[in-house]
Amino acid sequence: MKINEIFTKKIITKSNLPDVEYVINPYIGCQHACIYCYADFMKRFTGHTNEKWGEFIDVKINSAETVMEGKSFNNTILLGSVTDCYQQTEKKYQITRQLLIKLLKIQPKMEILTKSGLITRDLDLLTKFTNLRVGISISSMDLKISKKLEPFASTPSARLRVLQSLKENGIDSYLFISPIFPYITDYKVIINKVKPFVTEVCFENLNIRPNNRSNILAFIKSNRPDLIDFYSTLPANKGFWLILKNEIIEYCMKNQINYKIYFNHSTDKIKRNDRRS
Repeated sequence: MKINEIFTKKIITKSNLPDVEYVINPYIGCQHACIYCYADFMKRFTGHTNEKWGEFIDVKINSAETVMEGKSFNNTILLGSVTDCYQQTEKKYQITRQLLIKLLKIQPKMEILTKSGLITRDLDLLTKFTNLRVGISISSMDLKISKKLEPFASTPSARLRVLQSLKENGIDSYLFISPIFPYITDYKVIINKVKPFVTEVCFENLNIRPNNRSNILAFIKSNRPDLIDFYSTLPANKGFWLILKNEIIEYCMKNQINYKIYFNHSTDKIKRNDRRS
């Protein structure tokens, strides 16, 4: 793993993601090495064109220094959109922790998305935020499958313990079932495991793109060869995702689950069911 220390002019940047206006990414690259990751488009913007995604990390060592005290934000800041802010390098550099200390003085509307158990290290800070949500992403509760999809991320059981801890500490949290691997991700099993600890469940489809296609198809060929033809044509199979979307909506409504669906990152496809008591 090649680790570079770099400086950034601005750590809080504008975003086009649904539901958030700003993002913070304290690192370039990610050590989880998820086979489905499509964030390696960042390589061409950061001088890593000829390097393999997952084998380098740029640490923005002055991140906290760029956060201006007294600055106000009207919309949500998401911590971790194209990197995991609690990946392994965070243990040493603590850039995310430094950022949280500075952000506490601003008290923005904030969201953190991670698949790392390291986040519990910062419970002492997280509990002091007045408007914070934490999302924990899980694609499968099956340890063998998870390790193949996300080799260096925290185990599913560790992420479940994170959600329990967040609940115990009064921190609003949600489950992010992402990405959904058709006929492999059992979203009902995942929901039943974490339902007591979250206030919302979000769903994201598997995005097969030129940069991750070979990895995904290799995984399918090794683990579910019966699905190789289906996955080979999945990017063009919009009908499948529409059927699944409707199935998820029906399940969530029946079980009184707050939900959001982020299929293809299209805001006009987001649906929500607010649980009624």
